[in-house]
Amino acid sequence: MAQAKKATKKTAAKKPAAKKAPAKKPAAKKAAPKKTAAKKTAAKKPAAKKAVAKKPAAKRAPNPAFMKAMTPSADLAAVVGDKAMPRTEVTKKIWEYIKKNKLQDAQNKRMINADDKLKSIFGGKKQVSMFEMTKLVNAHLR
Repeated sequence: MAQAKKATKKTAAKKPAAKKAPAKKPAAKKAAPKKTAAKKTAAKKPAAKKAVAKKPAAKRAPNPAFMKAMTPSADLAAVVGDKAMPRTEVTKKIWEYIKKNKLQDAQNKRMINADDKLKSIFGGKKQVSMFEMTKLVNAHLR
């Protein structure tokens, strides 16, 4: 009987059997491979037509209204010069003047702080937004 007790103790001392992993879901069916051979040949033909039909890219011509030489008023001439020039050049020269004299607001870069020369152009305003500036400058061009 002593041996029978030892046998029961040994079985009790064994670790419980490891749990089986949960059953895996059946694998989803893969979609049938697409027939790409027919599509590739069909796709190549229109692409070849497009390449033949496409014209070489021409440079975009500037709008003649922007290129028309405008004469600045006396107030504006003090900043950009008195020669007739297109609006685009006037805007560039004003920005050069603003950057050179550090008139752009430090916190809000969209705002321009006017000095004595610019105040007369901006209609007496101390500060103007860059978008409003172009509108005010155009009033000084003829």
